[in-house]
Amino acid sequence: MCLQIDCPDGESVADRVRRVLADLRSTDADLVVLPELWATGYFRFDAYQAQAEPLTGPTLTALREVARERRFHLVAGSLVERADDGRLHNTTALIGPGGDILHTYRKIHLFGYGSDEARLLTPGTTVDAVRTELGCIGLATCYDLRFPELFRLLGDAGADLVAVVSAWPAARLEHWRVLTRARAIENQVHLVACNVAGRHAGRDLAGASVVVDPWGVVLAEGGQGPARVRAELDPALPAAVRAEFPVLTHRRLPPSGGHQSR
Repeated sequence: MCLQIDCPDGESVADRVRRVLADLRSTDADLVVLPELWATGYFRFDAYQAQAEPLTGPTLTALREVARERRFHLVAGSLVERADDGRLHNTTALIGPGGDILHTYRKIHLFGYGSDEARLLTPGTTVDAVRTELGCIGLATCYDLRFPELFRLLGDAGADLVAVVSAWPAARLEHWRVLTRARAIENQVHLVACNVAGRHAGRDLAGASVVVDPWGVVLAEGGQGPARVRAELDPALPAAVRAEFPVLTHRRLPPSGGHQSR
């Protein structure tokens, strides 16, 4: 399930966190995904420094407690993480039903087009997936959708489900729809992409959180406002699709230096 929330400009971060925690306590899903920087608000660049937390901070600690209470897997959206060296990262965490952090991902492709994210934050450097009771899960964040090689690395790491957290603008909604389906089709994975809803800091967000199966079929999609976007996933489907249509086994890479100009 994608918990597609809004980030009203007049709402405090504390109130936003309390609202999300209450919403999480009322869900019976096996997997819940939150959007990108939902607590701070993606476009609140002036708040990144003040709102940054370590992974042991209060927001992630509260989310871990809810995951333990409700016994679900939770992709905690992303937070502005303050690392031990003082650098800031756009970091996503996957929390297990026991409340443990199973996996983290620091956003690699930071957005610099009309955004201060690339100036304020430090990009991540690693891509991996983790095996869970729900299958092998990989994580990605928003702008990453435009870089197919990252998703291929997740597939190579064994991912059969990729969760994408995002604050994607309404102005590029059609790009979102095409790219989410393309990344699922190319890698024969379930793709669960949770986006921010409504209007924030003068920008309209696309909403349109989506669940796509390995054939590229859209199983569920939200509108522009707050919503719960739910779908039932068959964990055996990615393997079945790869067996029926083994496109990934046909991949050919030229040897190093094998490019020829024309």
